[in-house]
This record gives sequence, C-alpha cells and structure tokens, in this order.
Amino acid sequence: MSSDRSDKKRQKLVNALRSRAEQLGFDGLEITTPDAIPHAPDRLRQFLNEGYHASMEWMAQTEDRRAAPLVLWPEVRSVIMLAMNYGPDEGVDPLSHLSAPDTGGISVYARHRDYHDVIKGRLKELASFLVSWAKDFAEPDVKVFVDTAPVMEKPLAAAAGLGWQGKHTNLVSRDLGSWFFLGSIFTTLDLPEGTEEADHCGSCRACLDGCPTDAFPAAYQLDARRCISYLTIEHTGPIPAEFREKMGNRIYGCDDCLAACPWNKFARAAKEAKLKAREDLISPKLADFLVLDNKTFRSLFSGSPIKRIGRNRFLRNVLIAAGNSGDESLSVLVKPHLSDLDPMVRGAAVWALSRLLSDTDYAELKRSLLQTETDEFVRLEWGP
Repeated sequence: MSSDRSDKKRQKLVNALRSRAEQLGFDGLEITTPDAIPHAPDRLRQFLNEGYHASMEWMAQTEDRRAAPLVLWPEVRSVIMLAMNYGPDEGVDPLSHLSAPDTGGISVYARHRDYHDVIKGRLKELASFLVSWAKDFAEPDVKVFVDTAPVMEKPLAAAAGLGWQGKHTNLVSRDLGSWFFLGSIFTTLDLPEGTEEADHCGSCRACLDGCPTDAFPAAYQLDARRCISYLTIEHTGPIPAEFREKMGNRIYGCDDCLAACPWNKFARAAKEAKLKAREDLISPKLADFLVLDNKTFRSLFSGSPIKRIGRNRFLRNVLIAAGNSGDESLSVLVKPHLSDLDPMVRGAAVWALSRLLSDTDYAELKRSLLQTETDEFVRLEWGP
C-alpha cells in the first residue's frame, strides 16, 4: 500500500473514531505519540524526591512505567486520549456546601456513578471499533486505561491537544473548562498526531490562592500531603491536626481549585446520564452520615467511588466536618462513635466533641472514658 493511500486510510479512521467517540459520550479525542512527554521522567522524579506523593508509594514503585509509555508497553505507537465531561448542572454551585456547615461537601466527580466503570466500558467499545475499522489495512493491538494504571494521562492529553495542565496541575480545556475525566487507548497502529495545546493560564493564580491548605508550593506543583482531596480519600490514618479546621465540611475530595478557574465559564453540564449528580449527594446533611454503619454505608454508596475508601475513613471525614460545623445538636450523633471499634473513628469523635461541647461537658466525658481507653492515639486526642 502506498504511503499516501495509507495516510488517507488512517485519517479516515481517525475521523470515524471521533464520530464514534461522540456517540459513546466522549467530549474530545486527540492523538499523540508515546514519546511526546520527554520532560515527564525528570518532573516525576522531582515530585517523588520532594515527597509530594505522600503515602502513595505505588507512584514510586511504578516510576519507570509511569514516566514513559514505551516502558509500560514497548509496542505502542499511538496514544489516543479522550475526555468525558462531568460538569455540574447549570446553576449548581459546586461549592454551595461551604455556606451550609451542617452539610457535607462531596467532590463533583463523586456525586454519581464510579467513572472508572462508565469510561472503561466505553473505551473498550471504541477500541473494538478501531480494530474492526483498521482490519482491511492493519491488525493493531490495543490496551485501554482509566486512571488505575501507571499512565500520566494529563501530560499525554496536553501533548495530544485536549488541553493544558493548569497551575493547579489539572488539565484545562478552552472548550470544556476543567470538569472532565481522561481515558486512553494505546495502540500499535501509527495514527496522525495532534498539536500540543499552549498554556493559557497567563498571570492568573485563582486556583493557587483558592486552596484552603496551601497545597501548591509553586505554580504547577502540588504537595499531596497538604491536599484535602488526598487527605479525605487516599490518606488512611487520622487527619493531621493542622488541616482539620481548614477541611471545613469537605468530606470527600475538594473542588476549590477547579471551581476557581475562570476557564470554567465554558464548562458544560454532563450529558452522560450516569455522570449526572445524585440529588442526595449535593450538600447532604452531616446528620444523615453520622448514623451510618458498615452495611448502610455500602448500600448507600453502591456503585459510587466513595465506597472504595470504606465506612471508617468516610466517617472520620464526616466527624471532622461535624466538629467544624458549630452545630452542638450534632454532638448527640457524635457521642456513640466514642466507642467505635476503629481508634481512628474514636479519635475523630473526640476531636469533634472538643469543639461542639462546653468545656464542662467535655471534661466530664473525658473523666468517664479516658480511663478505659487503651489506644495511645485516642488518649492523646483527649488531651492532658
């Protein structure tokens, strides 16, 4: 097959892929090469050297594969990057919970079905479409990835032209804003590549200034150890004392840096039904979550990304939010957790009550419970 004819076939395939991707609910498709992010290894090494990955040791363990797609899969020749919008409905303020301290803030991306399940299925459909379309001139292999594999989706998406990495390190698009998921299809087929998107952040620093915990040591750098998304989702132990008040009522993730971005004036509401927010997860009442046992937690969050952190970690977050609420009536729902089997939960309950009860009532509780508490962490929470 002549080179010119082959190029035309490949371009025709890309056009068909774009059309099929749109039918499957994707909002953008661009293509890059596996060697398009030569700066990634050095940036990743710096990130790890600074300890910005916190307890996410899997990032260090997969460093070589994460930094270079050709190490992950030596046969890959093209990387197809896709975007799927999950933006909040028009008129819905993603930070409305901040003005209602008796409610809990759940990140917009987690107010609906687990995006891994939704996007991976669509990626597999699109990959099958690619293989079927290409069979008259090639027999490509394909692999699909959504967030769980050691793939640096954001730099690859920027290289492909889906957007640029903003100062908050998330991808930003002139067409979609920043409320969108990324997925990728690796293939052995050579496909025409897109053009890298320029950085359009300019002198704006709204995302940096809007961070409640100063998690950005500099523009384009994120220290996960200070990030509320990390603390409420990935962090497995007690919330460090210095961040508890700053967490406010954010109980799963944090959208402050995304919501601050001026480019979100172009954001659209999610068109995929499975990515539209559940009404009960938009500013839900803390009181409703304080009574969750493991069974009701698993039932309530079945099919939700929240389920993966488990009841104890989620309840830890809710108890911190209760302590920040200033609503003394919540203390009745907090007290039962002083006898929880998990010391992390007990410790969070102690902290919450130290903020909700009068000094006299708190001291009385301490006298009655401290003598039977065996966990050193919880004893320290009660104070001297």
